[in-house]
Amino acid sequence: MAPNEVPGETAGEIRGEARGETRRRASRYVVPVAVAGVAAATIGLVPALAASGDPDLPEITAQQLIEKIAASETQTLSGTFRVSTDLGLPALDGLASGLGGLGGGEGSSTADPSQKLTELASGTHTLRLAADGPERQRLTLLDGSDEYSLIHNGDDVWAYDSKSNEVFHEKGAAEDRTPGKAEEKELPATPKELADEVLRAAGDTTSITVDGTAKVAGRDAYQLVIKPKQAGSTVASVKIAVDAANGTPLKFTLSSVEGGKPVVDAGFTKVDFARPDASVFAFEVPKGAKVTEGAEEARKSEKLPENFEKEFGGFGKGLNVIGEGWTTIAKLDTGAPAPKTDEAPKEIQGLLDSFGDKVTGKFGSGTLFKTKLVNALLTDDGKVYVGAVTKDALVDAANAGK
Repeated sequence: MAPNEVPGETAGEIRGEARGETRRRASRYVVPVAVAGVAAATIGLVPALAASGDPDLPEITAQQLIEKIAASETQTLSGTFRVSTDLGLPALDGLASGLGGLGGGEGSSTADPSQKLTELASGTHTLRLAADGPERQRLTLLDGSDEYSLIHNGDDVWAYDSKSNEVFHEKGAAEDRTPGKAEEKELPATPKELADEVLRAAGDTTSITVDGTAKVAGRDAYQLVIKPKQAGSTVASVKIAVDAANGTPLKFTLSSVEGGKPVVDAGFTKVDFARPDASVFAFEVPKGAKVTEGAEEARKSEKLPENFEKEFGGFGKGLNVIGEGWTTIAKLDTGAPAPKTDEAPKEIQGLLDSFGDKVTGKFGSGTLFKTKLVNALLTDDGKVYVGAVTKDALVDAANAGK
């Protein structure tokens, strides 16, 4: 036994509880960083791939590739990647101002990650990413001469917006504030078990194959392709380029049945798996910067609009799930007539009119809000149907009165 080792289950419990608490505290911002990293793992690389040629790698099955991803021990990396997102929406510039207090409340910090990272939902962005295990990550969003940085270092999360010279800070950042949240489901113990579960869950609704190889950020990679077998989904395919050496996803492409640009196209243009220097995760508040503490911001964001019950019927009569797999539709009965868009703020009216279509059917009438990926039907009597499905699938579900 090592000199400082705690015998029996106690050591594992202590380490597990410590890791769990740290992850919970960090999750509010680590998750957006991780999502950005995955979403960021695929864009603008088609010319590079065409120029580099496909590497000659040993054959591998889909199950073996999923096992390789599950077995990956990559915890340290740094790199540059570009993220392009095209949901088929109009420019979102006026949306944040139109929503006003729904985000962080009046006077909220421009450095607040929950608001700033929504910029990744449209357009093309270049990011720098560094990670050193679950305790330290840094993401920098480059926007011309301005920079936005999000740093998680131990118990602290710092965010800095150079354009406004504002700083957002939170101590114990990801501590879960959700009452009664269910315990996390125990994950499969081995990569093979995880691969088996993924393939079993895919069932008859999903095709999972390996479609050749690629060169991503100078690394040899296999391409895992996931496609719906069901008609009616807006998803054409999901393609993930996986590092052939260490199983790390390097590239992610989500394509719509509408064709054109991918909905999400993100990829590393440069990546290094060495441990970044500790100084990368250090942060000092710049001189003259305004600092906002996250606890104060959280209290603002947790408040619902005063007219929430009146306009939206609160949480209505609950959520129902229709269908399965890729054609699943969520139905919510708000219990109140839909709010009239002509009574909404001018900015919101313009946004709704630009991607909302009036539709009619056996259900009556309503408005269809459409993107290349997720569509939503809001009926005039207050029912909402949402899914990554086509317009016809939503209308059929509403007509059936399910």
